[in-house]
Order: sequence, then structure tokens, then C-alpha cells
Amino acid sequence: MLLHLSTWPEIEAFLGRSKTVVIPIGSNEQHGPTGLLGTDWLCPEIIATEAQKTGDILVGPTFNIGMAQHHLGFPGTISLRPSTFIAAIGDWCRSLGHHGFEKIYFLNGHGGNVATIEAAFSELYAEASFAGKPRGFSLKLKNWWELRGVLALANRQFPVGHGSHATPSEIAVTQWAYPDAIKTANYAPQIAPTGPIREALDFRARYADGRMGSDPALATPEKGGELVAMAAAGLIEDVNAFSAEVAPS
Repeated sequence: MLLHLSTWPEIEAFLGRSKTVVIPIGSNEQHGPTGLLGTDWLCPEIIATEAQKTGDILVGPTFNIGMAQHHLGFPGTISLRPSTFIAAIGDWCRSLGHHGFEKIYFLNGHGGNVATIEAAFSELYAEASFAGKPRGFSLKLKNWWELRGVLALANRQFPVGHGSHATPSEIAVTQWAYPDAIKTANYAPQIAPTGPIREALDFRARYADGRMGSDPALATPEKGGELVAMAAAGLIEDVNAFSAEVAPS
């Protein structure tokens, strides 16, 4: 079930049987010369949308702008400051909690978001702790590639040249969902260099075409479909386990 394609009475009815909601979250940033700018929010959105076709889960609107300051040297990247990102996540969660959602599950597609999302969670829990009252909702963060079986599958598909940014696995997922948007290029070197991540100018100087350790030419829509199927099954399993958690009395 997709929240943004539902009416408020439908959401009220859903809350009668489940108080869990999944929020795809990512970033709009460069992914090398062939990766779509929306890759990091498209991947979790694609997986969550596929999962809700067979699992009784509610998927909220995608949080598609994240913390990507180090990619600002490439046109098209949009980034929030960590402080802005924390504030926005807080208001999303407070809104959902206000309606009675007790389990808010963020399916993430951008590694650069992790520290800030976790900080946002800490801020929300701290509000309750300092007030001496229950928070009222629980939060969970999961990177899509950490869902059961996904990373092992990606390693089998791409034993060499997977890398850490503009990876063939994430490119393959978007190719499966958007075959008309597949791009090609001649990569030089075929496998990109790797190293640290700092500010935007440093990143552009180190990784001229935007890739980190990856060879996106290895991606295919067929491999993307395999990854989506594995991830969707893992998401349903993980969300159900989260929903079944019982708070201490």
C-alpha cells in the first residue's frame, strides 16, 4: 500500500491492523557519468514499492534529498546540511507519530545519510528522555544492501569492480526499473580509484568522473531484477520482525 496514493480514510483503516510505516530515504546526487542522479532514492523506492505488492506493508513518500555535500562539485546534486536533514526527519517522524504510527522504518539508499539519520533518531529519543515520558514510536534504519541475502548476491554478481559509489548493483536496480533511462560511456580507468571522502572540491579532484572503486558497465537490468526480488523479500521479512517487537511493560 502506498501512502501517497491512498486517502485518509484508507490510512485510518490501515492503522487498525498495523502501526508500521516504511519510508524510503536517499539522496539526489551524481553517480558517475552513467548513473542517474536519483539512484540513491530510486533504489529504496523501487524495492519498497515492489515489496508492498506482495506484503501487507505501508510505504510512505520517498525522502529524496539527503546529506550529499561531498558531491556538490557535480551538477545536479542537491544536498541538505546535516542540521537541516535532522530537523526534517524529526518533523516527518513527529507527524507520523501524531497519527498513531508506532514503528517508523527508514529504508536507506545512501551511505552518506547514515550518521545524520542516526543523529536524528537520537534527537527524537532525547526529547522523550529529558521529558521523562515514552517516545511513543520506535525508529529503525536499514540500508537496502544490508537486507538478507542482498550483499552476498551483489558480490556473486560483481566479484570485481563493485566499489563503493556508483556501484554496478545500484545502477542495475535503476536499469531494471527504468530501462528507457539506461546510459553508457567509456570508462577510464575501467575500475575507478578509491579513497577518503571529504568536501566537494577534494572529492571532485580525487574522483574525476564521480565513481569510487566501481565499474558500472557491469550492471544489467537482469541483475537488477535479481537484486530487487531479493531485497523486496528481505524487506518484508525485516519489517514484519520490526512490527512484532513488543515494548517492555
